[in-house]
Amino acid sequence: MFKLNSDYAAAGDQPQAIEKLVRSIESKNRYQTLLGVTGSGKTFTMASVIAKLQMPTLIMTHNKTLAAQLYHEFKAFFPENRVEYFISYYDYYQPEAYLPRQDLFIEKDSSINDELERMRLGATASLMNSDDVIVVASVSANYGLGSPDEYKQMVSRVKVGQEIDRRKWLLELIDMGYKREDSYFDRRRIRVQGESVDIFPGYSETEAVRFEFFGDEVEKIYHFNPFTGEIGESVDHISIYAASNFAVTTERLNRAIGTIEAELESRLAEFEKAGKVAEYQRLKQRVEFDIEMLKATGVCKGVENYSRHFTLKQEGETPYTMMDYFEIKNKPYLVIVDESHVSLPQFRGMFAGDRSRKEVLVDYGFRLPSALDNRPLKFDEFIAKAPHYLFVSATPAAWELEHSAIVAEQVVRPTGLLDPIVELRDSDNQVAILYDEAKKTIGRGDRALVTTLTKKMAEELQKHYLELGLRAKYMHSDVDAIERNEIIRSFRIGEFDMLIGINLLREGLDLPEVALVAILDADKEGFLRSETSLIQTMGRAARNLNGRVLMFCKKISEAMKAAIETTQKRREKQIAFNEAHNITPRSVARKLDETLHLEDRQKLLDLKRESLLKMPASEKQKLVKELSKKMQEAAKLLEFEEAARLRDEIAKIRTL
Repeated sequence: MFKLNSDYAAAGDQPQAIEKLVRSIESKNRYQTLLGVTGSGKTFTMASVIAKLQMPTLIMTHNKTLAAQLYHEFKAFFPENRVEYFISYYDYYQPEAYLPRQDLFIEKDSSINDELERMRLGATASLMNSDDVIVVASVSANYGLGSPDEYKQMVSRVKVGQEIDRRKWLLELIDMGYKREDSYFDRRRIRVQGESVDIFPGYSETEAVRFEFFGDEVEKIYHFNPFTGEIGESVDHISIYAASNFAVTTERLNRAIGTIEAELESRLAEFEKAGKVAEYQRLKQRVEFDIEMLKATGVCKGVENYSRHFTLKQEGETPYTMMDYFEIKNKPYLVIVDESHVSLPQFRGMFAGDRSRKEVLVDYGFRLPSALDNRPLKFDEFIAKAPHYLFVSATPAAWELEHSAIVAEQVVRPTGLLDPIVELRDSDNQVAILYDEAKKTIGRGDRALVTTLTKKMAEELQKHYLELGLRAKYMHSDVDAIERNEIIRSFRIGEFDMLIGINLLREGLDLPEVALVAILDADKEGFLRSETSLIQTMGRAARNLNGRVLMFCKKISEAMKAAIETTQKRREKQIAFNEAHNITPRSVARKLDETLHLEDRQKLLDLKRESLLKMPASEKQKLVKELSKKMQEAAKLLEFEEAARLRDEIAKIRTL
């Protein structure tokens, strides 16, 4: 059962919005929209809807920063339930591509974040195991995954008193993607010591499982901390899931190799008939090498391009995604699309971009045609997949409004807070004026948020204000997901006072400490200064009692005029509500996300560093190579502090 934990009850427009949405979904309507202004408690409304419906829920949004914020908020709302996090596990990803005009092939290059991969596996394992699951996801949930049926079958269920052929069991675990390593124990590893077998599940953070045997009988099962050796809870039975969403049985692997060979033969015949000698040789060499790797190790570089052969899908058929893991129990579930006015267009564009790149690879013999089926969902596939959708936005687009059975409005804030006051200033002196206004805001103990139109300007602005003594920081799109979350937390606790960005600061950032939002060049027409974008940006100041917005411009654009009028109407409605109910406005209070605390993360990193002492030399070399590459990239970008940190890290590893 989902059990909502909150210090406050629904208020303002929340009760009627919750009732309308629950009634609509219970009436089996597929689409509904929550139009909620910034600071009106949309997240609490979403949580209340989940608690009343008691449905497993997938919450999707368009960027990782907002996904992280939602994850921690829902963890707080549902501490007794399973709230999981599912975003791309790449810190860096360069997809393979071919540029025919330059005859240039770009190899795939990526760096996988082990922690994010663990959390993805945790999400799929929870869906197999429980009904009380909320998964907060980015667009990654629309990309192909392994078959949920295969994943469900690849589970090892063990109970105390059971007799097991250990050799056969270890081979089964290796089929599930685990690797036996008796000297170096880490995630996705098995360790055998005398009469005990240790397994570190790929989805576990700091808990491994020890199975103690007496002969062939399982005598005891208990959890333990692999870094400290501390013994944890004993259990009567346990289920160990595969170490990867793409793990397959030996039987299915062999079947896939056979169908890949058949497709290769067919495609080579096409190239031969067309007289495409270069494409013929290129494809033959690449795929035959991949097949040899699959036979020898069960995996190859770019194995995802053969996903159709492993999942047994037909050509053009909808690939498996996170939604299929929700459907495994044949029960209704809910998909909430947060900031839908941005998220849905982004989902709509994913397929076309992926397809155009891969068609070139297929046409020029770098990939088999089946690589086209390793793809994200088309928009029509996504929007028809789940039984129920809830679109959430302060500015829903035409598609949501047209297709929704009901639109629940949530304009009145329970806190009584008004939409921020908007002030227009001359853009000729915007940098100097902003400095003076920011100093006043920071002097009161509040924070400032600044949006610019270009990355270059944001960087120069940070540099300029730092020289003037303001503690400013620029958050850009190249920062990885975990570091981004740490920057947000540092901002909230006051380690710096001004956060500068471009587009990624618009939607959904819940920062009650922000009292000043500055929009530079507000009159420049375009996506970043559209009516919707301006309303969203202005909303960042709507959680603070002293909230105000500075728009720097030379003229009032149509988008500015519409955004200011909308804000003024909402202020008037809130004032009327406050007077009628004798409400005194108060700033939003939101606890810090302690799960993002840097000190706690450092303790975990220190424990993992200790395990480097037992790491095999070959593994150390791989780690040094990866860190060296990151160091060189940091140096090229003139990020010398980061390069120096990586250099010191490499030196430490080499001395171990």
